[in-house]
Amino acid sequence: MASVPRKPRIVIIGSGFGGLAAVKGLKGADAEVILIDRSNHHLFQPLLYQVATAALSPADIATATRALLRRQGNVSVVLAEAIGVDPSRRIVQTADGRDVAYDYLVLATGAAYSFFGKDEFAEHAQVLKSLGDALSIRHRLLTCFELAEQSADPAEIERLLTFVVVGAGPTGVEMAGTIAELARSSLKSDFRHIDPRSARIILCEAGPRVLGAYPERLSSYALAALGSLGVDVRLGQMVEVIDADGLVLGGTRIEAGNVIWCAGTQARPAAHWLAAEAARNGSVMVEPDCSIPGRPEIFAIGDVASCRDPASGKPLPGLAPVAKQQGYYVARVLSARLAGRPTPAPFRYRDFGTMAVIGRSRAVADFGWFRCTGFLAWLAWSLVHLMLLVDFRSRLSVYVNWSWAWFTYGRGARLLTMPVASAMRGQGRPPEKG
Repeated sequence: MASVPRKPRIVIIGSGFGGLAAVKGLKGADAEVILIDRSNHHLFQPLLYQVATAALSPADIATATRALLRRQGNVSVVLAEAIGVDPSRRIVQTADGRDVAYDYLVLATGAAYSFFGKDEFAEHAQVLKSLGDALSIRHRLLTCFELAEQSADPAEIERLLTFVVVGAGPTGVEMAGTIAELARSSLKSDFRHIDPRSARIILCEAGPRVLGAYPERLSSYALAALGSLGVDVRLGQMVEVIDADGLVLGGTRIEAGNVIWCAGTQARPAAHWLAAEAARNGSVMVEPDCSIPGRPEIFAIGDVASCRDPASGKPLPGLAPVAKQQGYYVARVLSARLAGRPTPAPFRYRDFGTMAVIGRSRAVADFGWFRCTGFLAWLAWSLVHLMLLVDFRSRLSVYVNWSWAWFTYGRGARLLTMPVASAMRGQGRPPEKG
């Protein structure tokens, strides 16, 4: 009896925006698709800071990967951490010792945090890249208020109620603004011995303005909006030291209960795995079709790829829409190859705009042809983010939480689920190595 030919195997590493888009784009492909990820869920990272600040619960922004793909019969999900690739043997190596063979490989491994060579900062600064990170920040934020309530030392209370956010990009601005609202609105009546409204929220940035990638008018609006929330913005100042009790910023010592690092990222080590040319942030240099030079069977998308816009010649930004569009594009390329059809034209990113929220009814939106601020931008931001959530349950849950918060200033995810000592024992974690 003649053996049945094996279907081509496409291995995709990473279930973020790019990886999930590639999987879904291959729904009708005559191929075996294997999705490898070290977590069992797809995470909507743009709202991760709202989990960190007790506005949403983890289940609101994360959905089990298997549940999302249960109706896609050509996909298998493998819960494992990829630690290397052997291009000559066409295998992916995993931390548990398994080798996963591939005919085509899509790297969508994303980015990790970067301390710009100051890896010692990682011991005490918290980062925001995963649900675990968000919950750790939330525990520490809420614990600082609880410990301040119990303290009789004014200096210690001031330290506990000082929160420093490093980096004034969209994540840093959103984080600082939301912590300010948490302290000044949601918690203002919850304590008897301290006034949460006395909390200091400091946002520091080495550059000359907040939201440096945005037009100057929107940057100026964001700075004013942060000021109206009581956020102390420090521009043009470098972080020199971060330790267990605070940091040194621009030569000045600041005692702080929490330091949150939102200043930089670096690509995960796919370039190292492949011995491929990498950009300054470690991302893999790719061809116009998102393939690796000299390796047409391997693709890189999202934050792990350095892909230039053919019009401007500049690298595309590390944004979710870029990763999603690249994922669907690579799926079309692979489908065309499998079917023997002509290869699609080189990838071209369609920029639908960028947005950042500063707080309740405060946001900025840049759609290129139209820019707006305030309530209109906040409304656009809210609608877009609701629609981008991957399932109806998440959209409904987030909508209910946001509506309740709008009318009551309340936050429904303020539970502490670990002992106080555990929440305060070291802020950071070892940096990831490339």
